[in-house]
Amino acid sequence: MANTKQRRNPLLPWWIGLALIVAVIVYVAYRFACLDCAPAGFLEFMILGIVPAVYLLLMYLTFKSQADSESR
Repeated sequence: MANTKQRRNPLLPWWIGLALIVAVIVYVAYRFACLDCAPAGFLEFMILGIVPAVYLLLMYLTFKSQADSESR
């Protein structure tokens, strides 16, 4: 029993990162909408659009490389 290997969920980093990205987006969107903060349009677009897109792209590349290494 001590030598049994537990398989880690391969989607665990995906879920952790997704939870962090969603929390940041919700917080930033709340600050933009409810407070008297008027950020520049590019900053708002970068935080609410580019950051999640980059995250999704990096996770896709991670999964693709894992799949390629497992198929060898």
